[in-house]
Amino acid sequence: MNPDRDVVSPFPDVEETEVEASLRPRRLTEFVGQPKVREQLQVVLEGALRRNRPPDHVLLSGPPGLGKTSLAMIIAAELGAPFRLTSGPAIERAGDLAALLTSLGEGEVLFIDEIHRIARPAEELLYMAMEDFRVDVMVGKGPGATAIPLELAPFTLVGATTRAGLLTGPLRDRFGFTGHMDFYEVPELEQVLRRSAQLLDVRLTPEGAAEIASRSRGTPRIANRLLRRVRDFAEVRADGLITAEVAHAALEVYDVDELGLDRLDKAVLNALVRRFGGGPVGVSTLAVAVGEEIETVQEVAEPFLVRAGLLARTPRGRVATQAAWQHLGIRPPAGLEGGVSPTLFDDV
Repeated sequence: MNPDRDVVSPFPDVEETEVEASLRPRRLTEFVGQPKVREQLQVVLEGALRRNRPPDHVLLSGPPGLGKTSLAMIIAAELGAPFRLTSGPAIERAGDLAALLTSLGEGEVLFIDEIHRIARPAEELLYMAMEDFRVDVMVGKGPGATAIPLELAPFTLVGATTRAGLLTGPLRDRFGFTGHMDFYEVPELEQVLRRSAQLLDVRLTPEGAAEIASRSRGTPRIANRLLRRVRDFAEVRADGLITAEVAHAALEVYDVDELGLDRLDKAVLNALVRRFGGGPVGVSTLAVAVGEEIETVQEVAEPFLVRAGLLARTPRGRVATQAAWQHLGIRPPAGLEGGVSPTLFDDV
């Protein structure tokens, strides 16, 4: 990961995994935000407990950093069941999945992160396991190969994906409950920050929480990361109390502006507006202009810029919106396409 992206990246850093684990909510009542998904899950889990049977398989979709892993752990905790965690890219062969499934105990919760990246042979094996709690293990090769059916203990699969559109229809249909997680509102992020500050023993004022939340890009993971960085600043250059002024000064040091844009975001907007007149410009050209890989621009910078209304993807290329020009403090030339908001027919 690019070090310049760590502060506002929605993807987890290996070094912060332990800290994240200490801040995760343990129960649904502690989970902040996602009221619809939370309420629906509560009904599903309570119904399963009353029937004394594992609940339907659960699919959680949404951008990274919103709490999909936390919800999976909460499902296991609410059911009082063991929790097993793996990821789609780690399951390369059907045999890997078969070994994992046959080791599950009754009622166990299996969490597969980034499930859309699971290998196709393993995915086909998963169909039968989810539906019939059975897998067929092939023994031998060629004409003499024999399929040996193995019964599985009833389990609950929780799949998480950041790209639900890449899931195949047969896999998606086998989930009994699908919850889509949306970005958080600022008041919800303030609740997340107050809870995290209490757990980390950080002195945080309501105004300081509001300042950090407004720059957290609607993502709890980013909010918690910014809180830790602002805590460091407050301890070194202030008296340890995080006020709005201290938070503002700290985030200036970390190059996170009032909208939550960082160095890469601003580099993309500056290149689009100053070098290419607001666009349209191809993403590959834009990536070269800011010195980044195409995937970095597409998957890390663009989603938030589009959601913030600063950039539009059109069939002819990327276009800066009126808000982008205003955010950079530049007045667009009269009649310039890049300086006006895209129309319905331009968006893709």
